[in-house]
Amino acid sequence: MAVRLRAPLNVPELHVFPDPEALAEAAALRFIEAAGAAVEARHTFLVALSGGSTPATLYARLAAPEYARQVDWSRTHVFWGDERCVPPDHQDSNYRMASEALLEHVPIPPQNVHRMHGEDTPGQAAEAYEREMAGRFGAASAPNSDFTFDLTLLGLGEDGHTASLFPGSPALQIRDRWVVAVPHDRPPEPLVDRLSLTLPAFNSSRMVVFLVSGERKAPVLKQTLEPPAGAIPTPAGLIRPRHGDLLWLVDHPAAGLLSSCG
Repeated sequence: MAVRLRAPLNVPELHVFPDPEALAEAAALRFIEAAGAAVEARHTFLVALSGGSTPATLYARLAAPEYARQVDWSRTHVFWGDERCVPPDHQDSNYRMASEALLEHVPIPPQNVHRMHGEDTPGQAAEAYEREMAGRFGAASAPNSDFTFDLTLLGLGEDGHTASLFPGSPALQIRDRWVVAVPHDRPPEPLVDRLSLTLPAFNSSRMVVFLVSGERKAPVLKQTLEPPAGAIPTPAGLIRPRHGDLLWLVDHPAAGLLSSCG
């Protein structure tokens, strides 16, 4: 059973689950619920996927027939929050992970899968992806749209990064773009350049769901959700949907240092 806690400012919902399996189950139900609501309201479900081991568990669950049949995949359009600058069949590709765990197992039309072209020149790939997003969302740049995705899935790195928005990165200052190329030559690995959506793109989502699992994430989760007075926010802490909902789905080991769990 999940525990719903009184959340800090700018975190409307914080749910703590006993283990990764319960977390994945809850995330799958949120995905299905968001898909159904979007199709009913706007006839299309627009979702941005995340890389990482916790989302991979979610994708595998969604691929199971009893979950997959609850999503109208013909009306689902899949995007990515970030990508490593590698070919789509590379072991480090976020596209490859999501494809193998989920997309190859559900009846989603190929034209509804909008991958980032990590194999292309990073700057050109970022511009191309922004054009593709603008074509889908009907706006030329981030300030011209109140909403991008119906659901955005994100993770939390041990340094506080989310997607490929790292602490101190100039990408955090971008306000007039949806997609940027991000040089990446320091840990965490892999040390390859990235493509990432920007804060304006994420913060135009109707719903953002963070998935956080494991004791190693406990210190940075506390830093993000319960920062000391005057502390610089982590990149994840800058995700605050302007007109949407923000949910943190975490397991007990990750939440172990939160004062609200004490």
